[in-house]
Amino acid sequence: MTRTVSAAIPDGRLSRRSAVGRLAGAGAAVVAAAGLGISQGTAQGAPSRVRPSIITTQEGNTMTGATPAADAAPLTVVLVHGAFADASNWAGVIPTVQAAGVDVLAPANPLRGITHDAAYIASVASQIPGPVLLVGHSYGGAVITNAGNRADNVRGLVYVAAFIPDEGETLQGLAEQATDSKVFPALRPTHYPTDPASAPGNEYIIDPASFHEVFCADLPAEQAAILAVSQRPLAEVSFGEMTQNPAWKTLPSWAIITPSDFVIGSAGERDMAERAGAAITEVEGSHAIMISQPQAIADVILTAVAAVA
Repeated sequence: MTRTVSAAIPDGRLSRRSAVGRLAGAGAAVVAAAGLGISQGTAQGAPSRVRPSIITTQEGNTMTGATPAADAAPLTVVLVHGAFADASNWAGVIPTVQAAGVDVLAPANPLRGITHDAAYIASVASQIPGPVLLVGHSYGGAVITNAGNRADNVRGLVYVAAFIPDEGETLQGLAEQATDSKVFPALRPTHYPTDPASAPGNEYIIDPASFHEVFCADLPAEQAAILAVSQRPLAEVSFGEMTQNPAWKTLPSWAIITPSDFVIGSAGERDMAERAGAAITEVEGSHAIMISQPQAIADVILTAVAAVA
């Protein structure tokens, strides 16, 4: 079941228009998956924004102008996975977005720390010859929050069961505030080599025995067992690095939250999404809703595409 609600938009932000299930301007329509019982709710779109660029004249003066070359090219959706996962988690979402005629890229998120990973994703985005919509799941939400203002062609943000940190916040601090998360007791440390002069680094996985319950309770046990042994670990430094210049303060954003998230916790997801002024869609599912509810996730992504393209 999908339910869409509108978050309050603080500080006089522009209101956002509904565009769920429609890409008429792109000549494509989004069809809800009847087998998943997904209804077409009303999400709020956001107006397109053109980033300014600094242009140097022959006389050496500078002026601010638009960047028409970036906006002339088609928009690309960049899907950023979170911790304990990889880009294959988007496999169910990608075909629907592509079928709507939208370009998609799902890069490997290094999971080596917010500073490192945000720089990497910003670099990926900046090399795309056109506007970009960043989509982040879980830890990937913190990454796109820190990356969004580091690439001039990013036009919007979509958060999928994701962290949406504010200036100076850490994942550790946000997680400690959660009352409905089960992830921390399930984390298990492992080590990885660093340079010869340094001690081994620490990284974390979810205990495979707890992975199904904590990460993807709505998936079949057989599928959860595969995900549990193929998860990618998250470097320990990620928990303590502070967010800087959060992109949701300057870019339109959408958030998909779920009442059955045992990694971030549903209360924290909602609080962060409302604080960011995101257009919120609630989807019943586990933390792994991009796997269990791919059509619902694709619908929101295409709503955002229609609003910012």
